Amino acid sequence: MIMKKLLFTLIGCAAIFAMSTNSAKAQSYEHAIGGRFGSANGVSFKTGLNKGAMLELIGNFRSNSGATYANLTGLYEVYNPIQGADGLNWYYGAGATIGSYKIKHGGGSDVYLSANGVLGLDYKIKNAPINFSLDWVPALQLTPDTGFWGGDVGLGVRFTF
Repeated sequence: MIMKKLLFTLIGCAAIFAMSTNSAKAQSYEHAIGGRFGSANGVSFKTGLNKGAMLELIGNFRSNSGATYANLTGLYEVYNPIQGADGLNWYYGAGATIGSYKIKHGGGSDVYLSANGVLGLDYKIKNAPINFSLDWVPALQLTPDTGFWGGDVGLGVRFTF
């Protein structure tokens, strides 16, 4: 129950923050929604903040024979155009993840928090409402145990508006 309240609070804060900022200028779209596919598949939403920056929210859920995981990642991303390649940007940034996991067959559960980095490429197809990204999101887990995770490489496919 606490996890649900915290998750809704984070989503609400991110939405208010996104609505109160200026649109991004380095990329050729203001908002995008779609999927992010990697070791954990999920939903991705990007919104423009100020000149050259975006906020990305990623919601993931995965399950295997031993455990189920659900998390929400928020990333602040700084965009830089690649000269001579219209619609192509490289970006970097940082953010955080909050999530929960449950070990199946009586193994217990817990909530975790991590600090994340991000490095990637973003391409918006000219004259089409489609955006692709390829990025790497490493993480430093802070709770319940501290440790570095080499991250996830993910492919984003989004509808822009």
